[in-house]
Amino acid sequence: MRVLLVNMPWAPIDLPSLALGILKRSVDERVPNGTADILHANIEYVDWITRTTEFTLEDYSYYALGSYFLGCGDWVFSSALYDDPQWRVPEFTKAMSSRVRGHRMEMTKALHATAPDFVRGIAERIVELAPDVVGFTSTFQQNTAALAAAKYVKRLAPHIATAMGGANCDGKQGEAVHRNFPFIDYVLRGEGEVSFPALLNALDAGEPLADVPGLCWRGEDDSSVVNAMSTTPLPPASILPPDYSGYFERLASSHARNWVEPKLVVEGARGCWWGEKHHCTFCGLNGSFMQFRSKSPDVFYDEIIELARKHRVLDMYVVDNILDMGYVKTVLPRIIDSGFDLRMHIEIKSNMRQGQLQTLADAGLIFVQPGIESLNSRVLTLMDKGVTGGQNVRMLRDAATVGLSVAWNYLHGFPGEDAEDYDDVVAQLAALEHLNPPVGPSSRIAIERFSPYFNKPELGFSELRPAEPYRLTYDLPDDEMFDLAYVFDVPPRGIGEDVVRRLDQGIAQWKRNYSGSRLTHCDLEDRIVLVSKRRSFDWTYLELTDPLELALFRLLDQPHAVKAAARKLHDAHQVGEEALRQVLARWRELGVVFEDSGQFVQIAPPARNEEFLRIDFMRHTSAREAELAAATV
Repeated sequence: MRVLLVNMPWAPIDLPSLALGILKRSVDERVPNGTADILHANIEYVDWITRTTEFTLEDYSYYALGSYFLGCGDWVFSSALYDDPQWRVPEFTKAMSSRVRGHRMEMTKALHATAPDFVRGIAERIVELAPDVVGFTSTFQQNTAALAAAKYVKRLAPHIATAMGGANCDGKQGEAVHRNFPFIDYVLRGEGEVSFPALLNALDAGEPLADVPGLCWRGEDDSSVVNAMSTTPLPPASILPPDYSGYFERLASSHARNWVEPKLVVEGARGCWWGEKHHCTFCGLNGSFMQFRSKSPDVFYDEIIELARKHRVLDMYVVDNILDMGYVKTVLPRIIDSGFDLRMHIEIKSNMRQGQLQTLADAGLIFVQPGIESLNSRVLTLMDKGVTGGQNVRMLRDAATVGLSVAWNYLHGFPGEDAEDYDDVVAQLAALEHLNPPVGPSSRIAIERFSPYFNKPELGFSELRPAEPYRLTYDLPDDEMFDLAYVFDVPPRGIGEDVVRRLDQGIAQWKRNYSGSRLTHCDLEDRIVLVSKRRSFDWTYLELTDPLELALFRLLDQPHAVKAAARKLHDAHQVGEEALRQVLARWRELGVVFEDSGQFVQIAPPARNEEFLRIDFMRHTSAREAELAAATV
């Protein structure tokens, strides 16, 4: 049985598809008569569109991820799905004119007009390859491209079985895809390395399909039959490593080779150990399976090293939704000792300590996404994040200390928040300009399928409607659109636009000034020297020598409330709360500490490369030389 797996636009071009890499290996190893190949149609699209259009990596990135909540990438291929190069152009133009402007709007409509030509060519290519089964993966803005290609394949070669899976086919979404698009023979919901080989083996043997978990298939009357999804997630020992054969060669022969450096995609764990107990209210990332499971340290380490050795690529993207903390003591030390100079991206929890972050940095996990999302403890409690605003600021400081780049977003729009939750943060943003800013302006939360906000209307969002881009893209009844959608529009909650404007102005200034801003400290035991270069503070050098201030600054390496700090410092310094408040008020005015919900944390990373030891040495040397000169007169 010949299987062709297809990765349509707008999949990232600098990453091979982990899902298809795993499925390829599962077919090759678990289907006795099966062989699988992968068609990198996302790269094919780059070569196709750049032959006739001024199209750049920035453009591709916009349709792949940058416009996700606007749905531009999916709308581009809706013209192919509905066989109409002018499909809903007036409606899209009117609805998106304030959000997709000028050149971007014109390009979006131009790509929309030519999308049917590309899809037709890909479908012809698929038919020429003569697979028995063609499988499309669909994540983020791949849905309409994948559906359109399947439709054209079925039109050209009805005997080729069409299958579809991926994040856009989880749960009810997969059922809706199968019900509404009859050219899709099979939809696989859940973890495909179980159901896809089971489907292929059943088809090859002519056996019934009722036992394939999560499968949607056609009954004798062509009606949609839905098998129950497995209630037990795949154990980590059964999660296969991916086979990326062909990806790097295809990229090397593409126009896109001039755009990107390819990266490997690796997977150590699925699910979320935090979400199992405290599901963040806005998060729908884990879909139907929240249960956390991770590969054994030996297996994960061997996969990382084998992929790096085989493909001679050191940049890696770790797709785990949260780091298995056990890996900090097992996998990462082995990577440090391996001699491989890896550069990796991973998602972590923001309450990790500096020593743990140092291990990440030493192992090459230099790009982290810690899910900060707010610097206010009350809003973080509404999210059920399990961290405080002070801990998130400490994460930014400690990441700067060990040399980690932090990617994070500032979210708002939570039921129960108010302006006071933002005003005090905004007032302190200028003090943080030496630390990694958010990647963009603040974002009002989107309601995602599978999130607590979606599943529990009592949390504040009872009026859900499929997000507007779905209504501009698909020709479906409202109830079917609801089942298909992953993102939903709701009446806004939380802060008003005046507060959002102040927050975004502060973030914009932070981003503008980040590269030239600086705050560091050097602890010389008998004194602490701070050096600052930030637009809102007129001091550049501050020396702490008072024993109480030295002890307090060191204590504030971790967030502390005034009462707790006074208790810890009382025996050695006989200090009361009021005296500490005076010191902390002055430090806040100087931008030395960040305050949130009554807790304070110092925000100055330690000086690196002994720079300030040299400054201090030169200052005292100059003073001694002056004294000696005066004594000899």
